[in-house]
Amino acid sequence: MAGRMVRSCVQTALKAVNSVVELAGMAVILYALWMLRAWYREVAHLDQRLPVPWFIYTFLGLGIFLCLLTCSGHIAAETANGHCLSCYMIVVFVLIILEGAITVDVFLNTNWEEDFPPDPSGNFNEFKDFVRSNFEICEWIGLSVVAAQVLSIILGMVLRTLGPDLETDYDSDDDAVVPARLPLLRNQSQHGYAEPNTSRRSDSWKLRILDKVRCFWSPDKCFPLALTTF
Repeated sequence: MAGRMVRSCVQTALKAVNSVVELAGMAVILYALWMLRAWYREVAHLDQRLPVPWFIYTFLGLGIFLCLLTCSGHIAAETANGHCLSCYMIVVFVLIILEGAITVDVFLNTNWEEDFPPDPSGNFNEFKDFVRSNFEICEWIGLSVVAAQVLSIILGMVLRTLGPDLETDYDSDDDAVVPARLPLLRNQSQHGYAEPNTSRRSDSWKLRILDKVRCFWSPDKCFPLALTTF
């Protein structure tokens, strides 16, 4: 009973942590869709073709990836399957490493902007200016998302150690009643009682045959035998 309570608490905590990451992914998708709409409005007034806005599509792909990752995390938390939890933790760990590498490159490299291709939409520069003007808020948001990802790995390891809940299956197997076996036992009992009757009938039939053969070869002995039988 205590194991079930601990497992349910860990599952609930993992789902709550996944919800934080899912909210961040949904916010990224909405922001990317807003930028994409503004980009198409701007392009509609121009006759020339502009290059693909990589920043907008990268933001959109990142939001979709975070939402899919959180959905897989909810499934792994609900089923408590070891393989699902392992795959989920590996993907989250790789994502944390990528985020850390980008953060280190931004803070330590003075010319980090040259590592990215030029953005024709100009949204990359706008996003950069927004982060610089609201650095404290963006810092807290980034730290909360990374902390949620680290907690999801820790809770996934704990849930993988606990394993799935199999006690309900055992209880249902013990309580199950199989009435189909009763007719089989009855049939076996009927066959068991029928075997002595058939053996007695066959013995009496053999005795009658022997008596008839004896009477055929010695009729004088058959008459006294018949008297004795009567």
